[in-house]
Amino acid sequence: MGLKAAILPVTPFQQNCTLIWNDETMRGAVSDPGGDLDRIKAAAAEAGVTIEKVLLTHGHLDHASAAGDLARELGVPIEGPHKDDLFLIEALPDQAAKYGFPPVGGFVPDRWLENGDTVEVAGLTFDVRHCPGHTPGHVIFFHAPSRLAIVGDVLFQGSIGRTDLPRGDYGALIQSIRERLWPLGDDVTFVPGHGPLSTFGAERRGNPFVADSNFG
Repeated sequence: MGLKAAILPVTPFQQNCTLIWNDETMRGAVSDPGGDLDRIKAAAAEAGVTIEKVLLTHGHLDHASAAGDLARELGVPIEGPHKDDLFLIEALPDQAAKYGFPPVGGFVPDRWLENGDTVEVAGLTFDVRHCPGHTPGHVIFFHAPSRLAIVGDVLFQGSIGRTDLPRGDYGALIQSIRERLWPLGDDVTFVPGHGPLSTFGAERRGNPFVADSNFG
């Protein structure tokens, strides 16, 4: 039984939506379907994957705007983020209009996630870590057997998430990275919300915001 993943940059923000599945059952989930639903569904069909749930790292438009429509169309639940991002999810229809996105169908996640929760995807277990800072309710998903984490906008190759948006908190973000991500292991490969993959070890060595050398 193995985890497979395909990264699909979506929306004008080129946000990394991730299709994850179990290669034995060919069932899986979509993480952060921010838009371009036709592309997401086509990728799932091409891979032969049946989507059984939607996962959200946080409530920003480029990550969550199409989640409600996809879940309704497929009849699947939405899990995540943490309940502290409800204010962002409630604002999605207005945000979509403001930024020229397609109209957003409102939704409330079927399950809010807490630090230490687990999420099941087709027999694969993902550990949930609450990582506030970019948004107050941001979570990440970690599949320990594959050493793979989906971290949304917490951490990027060579950078970190913005904290100048509503209820962002720079100190909390740095703490989330150092206390909730680094303990998972230097060998963990992560899918960021934008841009290329990296590893926690590489960021601990060279990321100017969170390198170990910054903290003595």
